[in-house]
Amino acid sequence: MNFWQRIPRPIVGLSPMDGVTDASFRYIVAKHGGPDVILTEFVNVETALYAPHTLLRDLTYSEIERPVVAQIYGHTPELFYKVAHIVGALGFDGLDINMGCPAKKVAAKGSGAALILAPDLARAIIRVARDGIRDWSEGQTLEAVGFDAALVRQIAAANRARSGAETPPRRVIPVSVKTRLGYDDVVVERWIRTLLEEKPAAISLHGRTLKQQYSGSADWTAIARAVEVARDSDTLILGNGDLRGMDDVCRRARETGVGGVLVGRAAQGDPWIFRAKNQVKRVLALNAAATIERDAVTWEERFSVALEHSRHFVRRSEPSAFAAMRKHLAWYCKSMPRAAELRRRLVQVNDLDDVTECLRAYAAAAGAHFDFNSASRAFDERQSAAPLAAASH
Repeated sequence: MNFWQRIPRPIVGLSPMDGVTDASFRYIVAKHGGPDVILTEFVNVETALYAPHTLLRDLTYSEIERPVVAQIYGHTPELFYKVAHIVGALGFDGLDINMGCPAKKVAAKGSGAALILAPDLARAIIRVARDGIRDWSEGQTLEAVGFDAALVRQIAAANRARSGAETPPRRVIPVSVKTRLGYDDVVVERWIRTLLEEKPAAISLHGRTLKQQYSGSADWTAIARAVEVARDSDTLILGNGDLRGMDDVCRRARETGVGGVLVGRAAQGDPWIFRAKNQVKRVLALNAAATIERDAVTWEERFSVALEHSRHFVRRSEPSAFAAMRKHLAWYCKSMPRAAELRRRLVQVNDLDDVTECLRAYAAAAGAHFDFNSASRAFDERQSAAPLAAASH
């Protein structure tokens, strides 16, 4: 039984988001929220040939994230076969194929949601990815599929730093797909039937077409139709789109019968959102009418986690990359008094000292006390107790 089948329904996972769900964000969400499953940002299979160091950087993860699924994209079947070996060698719990990204730079090359227009190619990609996972599990080496010794050593080093073991157990991991309702028009029934021919473990379905991008409202009635199409299969259907809180998750799961959902934008600046997932499971199991309640998050906790997130990012990234943290810091300001002013300052920070000073000034203006030194020591003590790449507890 693969891990998708072991998680109590409905599954409530973290959706992959380009430019958002990097290793530090996923670590923070896993630690402070605890979703049922986490997917990485999508990674282009071509980087395995042209920029393997980028591939390994983007597929860095922490043990605390498990079950964790590597999401990859592209349009060349033989590369999916090869990268499946790397996903297996890195010890991921699953491999997900992106067939839903609407970005022009992705779709114009025949990848992402463009694969909806190429059903035969889409099926071939699923098949070869599964073949790659199988061959890896049966002992095929990375060198045998064309990777050099340097990459093999880098993978072994990443595994050792994360878990203490250079080589994870060789096992067959499930292959899943994330996609949309269609390209220009909704063709969900035909498209889901096509994907089901390859028996993916799960299909995550965003309730919009490529043409819609992220405009309008997600069509959950179409997602419900996909659930009906897949009802007699072993493939789970997960819904995605416009889930603003766990009340939405509960309502959509009840209405559609999905096996689970992936939460995306609602988790930005709110890793705590997943803490209420077990309430959702209980309410639905009892078929009860109830409002999902969650504990309030104090500004002190927001500050503590924002600082922890920033420090984790600094430990993993080049100093010049810190600008990528700004959006996360701005998201942590949601619902706070005088949020606009704090957000304005945080989107200009350049390093951890700037972040600390911004938050210190906010606390002082509010006449409140926050022990920044204690928060810093606690983080450093936790990190010194674990390998850098693992960053787990």
